[in-house]
Formats: sequence, structure tokens, C-alpha cells
Amino acid sequence: MSREIEAIKQAVINGDSEATASLTEKALAAGIDPIEILERGISDGAKIVGEQFERMDIFLTELMLSGEAMIAGLNVVLPKIKSEEVPQKGKVVVGTVRGDVHEIGKNIFKSLLIANGFEVSDIGVDVPTSKFVEEAERIKADIIAVSALMTSTLGGQKDVIDFLEQIGIRDKYIVMVGGGPTNQVWADEIGADGFAETAPEAVRVASQLIEKRRA
Repeated sequence: MSREIEAIKQAVINGDSEATASLTEKALAAGIDPIEILERGISDGAKIVGEQFERMDIFLTELMLSGEAMIAGLNVVLPKIKSEEVPQKGKVVVGTVRGDVHEIGKNIFKSLLIANGFEVSDIGVDVPTSKFVEEAERIKADIIAVSALMTSTLGGQKDVIDFLEQIGIRDKYIVMVGGGPTNQVWADEIGADGFAETAPEAVRVASQLIEKRRA
């Protein structure tokens, strides 16, 4: 691995957005392949950070900083890559349910999805049930990921699944749920396809669910 790529990876691990963007620009100027920068620099850095968080070697604040560094690097390198050159794992709609304005977990999940080859449409927070479905239809999504960070808004996750069933397209989408008060029992109860306790784990689950569907 070149020194430039190693430096980008380390900047992501360190959560240094300014350094990540600057080093990415320098690597591009030096003629390094944008795909290599994306996969071996930014994405590999993201994977290491995810593993560190799961082992509880780092805290949420550090994970958030690394997520911002990832986005900084992606903003520099993605415009240099032709869309057909990047193997897309799938399309994901992410949002937080109506009545809930928490977005930290959603944003970390989104950053890791992008770094791992997913196309993501982030529809924000306090999202009406119908908007999840409208956006999924618009971008021809594979996954609808529904976040809820308060016990009082958990029902919004069930509402999305119920709405899909009511309009007859439930089987068209993989539905994932996540957030502080969610758990596997709740996911099973409402008929969700996937659940994960952490953002890195959620990315793995998303990949596995898409692979299973396409097999």
C-alpha cells in the first residue's frame, strides 16, 4: 500500500476531516486511482473504525468524527469516479420516523453504507410514513432503513411496514429497523427483515440481506 493511501486511511481512523480531504486531493493530484483511494483508503479506514467501535475500543464521539472524515474524503473522490466503475451493492433509503428528530445514529449508518459501496438517499428526520415508501419507489431502492431513537416513536417503524402491506408492495423491499429502543424481539414482532445494534453491524446485515435476495 502506498504512503498516500495509508495516510488517508489513518486520517479516517483519526477522525480528521480536514486531513482526509487534503490527503485525498493530494493523492488524486499524484495520479493515484480514485477507486484505490476509495476502497483501500477511505473504506478500509471506515471498516477499522467500525471494528474498534464494536470492540468498545473507541467511543461514540470518535465514531462520529470518523464518519465526518469519511464523508469529507468521499466528497473529494466520488466526483472523480464514473458511476459504472463502482460496484454498487444496492440502494438504501434511510430516515428517522415522524415525531423523532434524532439523527446521530442514522448519519453514522449512512456514512458507513456509502463507504461500503451503497447508494444512499437520506430523507432526514421526523419523516412521514408515506415518504419512506415514496422515496423507495422513486430511487428503486433495495432497502428501507427506519430509525427510531425514542420509545414513544417506535410505532413509526411498524407504520412503515403496515403501509407497505396495505398498498401491496411489502415483498418489494427489505425493511431494516434500528435505534436505541429497538431490539430483535421488536423487529420480529413487527415483521422487519433486519435489525442490528450498531451501525457497523447494520452494514453487514444490509449486505447479507441483499446477497440473499439476489441469490
